[in-house]
Amino acid sequence: MTPLVASAVLNPINSTLIAVALVPIGHAFGAGAEQTAWLITSLYLATAVGQPVVGLFVDRFGARKVLLTGAVIVMLAGIGGLLSFSLSWLIGVRVVLGIGTCAGFPAAMAVLRKRADAAGQGVPSHVLSVLAMASQTVMVIGPTLGGALIALFGWQSIFAVNIPLAAAALLLAIFWVPKDDPRTLTKARIDVPGIVLFSATLLVVLLFVMEPRLSDLYLLGVAVVLAAVFTATELRAGKPFIDLKMLGGNRPLLRTYLRQALAFLIVYSIMFGYVQWLEAARGMSESGAGALLLPMSAVAVLAAAACGKPGGIFPRLVINSLALLAGSALLLFVGDGTWFLALIGVAAVFGLGQGLTSVTNQTALYGQAPAEQMGTASGLFRTAQYLGAIGASTLIALCFGNQATSTGLHHLAFALAGIGVLLLAVTVFDRNLRRTRDSVEAAEDAG
Repeated sequence: MTPLVASAVLNPINSTLIAVALVPIGHAFGAGAEQTAWLITSLYLATAVGQPVVGLFVDRFGARKVLLTGAVIVMLAGIGGLLSFSLSWLIGVRVVLGIGTCAGFPAAMAVLRKRADAAGQGVPSHVLSVLAMASQTVMVIGPTLGGALIALFGWQSIFAVNIPLAAAALLLAIFWVPKDDPRTLTKARIDVPGIVLFSATLLVVLLFVMEPRLSDLYLLGVAVVLAAVFTATELRAGKPFIDLKMLGGNRPLLRTYLRQALAFLIVYSIMFGYVQWLEAARGMSESGAGALLLPMSAVAVLAAAACGKPGGIFPRLVINSLALLAGSALLLFVGDGTWFLALIGVAAVFGLGQGLTSVTNQTALYGQAPAEQMGTASGLFRTAQYLGAIGASTLIALCFGNQATSTGLHHLAFALAGIGVLLLAVTVFDRNLRRTRDSVEAAEDAG
């Protein structure tokens, strides 16, 4: 588990470390907030596009090779960050970081699936729980660690820290991750046209979603054309990059992707939008607003740990949906004069949903995706999560406008409540999810 966790947390820790470095980097290059925001967006874009691509490489070339390659790429990106020629250079470095850190999650899921299937152990719920807890924990300590590094060594250390972290992941993978068995790999040519068309389609959609403007509506037309060409190409391919026929016949898996995207749209809206409101409307400092979210993170970690015990994923997904819906509804009653402890309680309710989302949907994915395509399926799972993150940034901008106010927070709450209702409906009326629950429980009992 150690090398898998070490590789899987490289992405979430790089997602949060940068938060405290935007201002000093902007001062260093004379850049404003709109320009430095690309340091965050670039990693999200690279991750959203790159996860299924790297997942395909896991299926084709083996998890160990991909883990080692990803660690080397992250180390090179860390060195590139030390050079810091310009802001554009650093944005490019973040793109490389996003690509390198894509390896961890799909490789970990593929290794677990093959290991468990070979041993006849069923669903490793406790292991999936550990992966989720590790990601939750590094998301919590990321800003604090980033602040300490900047205070001691300057903002360049935000990039340099990847050198020892990736080196540790590299050594752990060399010594502890078993070598890839060629007999378990899918031997086929890489569908390069499919990868290019998928990446182009997703990139165009994301560029529009991040800053939706009437003048950019033509991007949606471009995306539709690209999507049509991509679909036609994949349906004709012998070994497509994304098996659309498999996905079309595996609607439970598609609903798992949808649940993950909807849940994290709510989670990321709170992580970023709630903090903005606390700072702008309540006058809290950055450190104070971050500290107020600690209960949310603590509850999330505890919820993820509880999911390590055998049990049905269906009731947990229902509780997850209800928690996110309840938290969204509670935001309607939050204002400038709300009691401080009540603000902590609202954050904790969202923490319950955040912790349950990570493990339960991963467990559903484990039982629904074909073993030979686990890498690609896991990559698409993470893409769904980052689509939720990017959608959250757009929703926050639309609700808050130029400044985060209580009125804007209530607009955000209405939107999130509607999303929560949709998430609950997708979960409750998913009959196949109940059958997935039964098969997962049987596998857990067998293990």
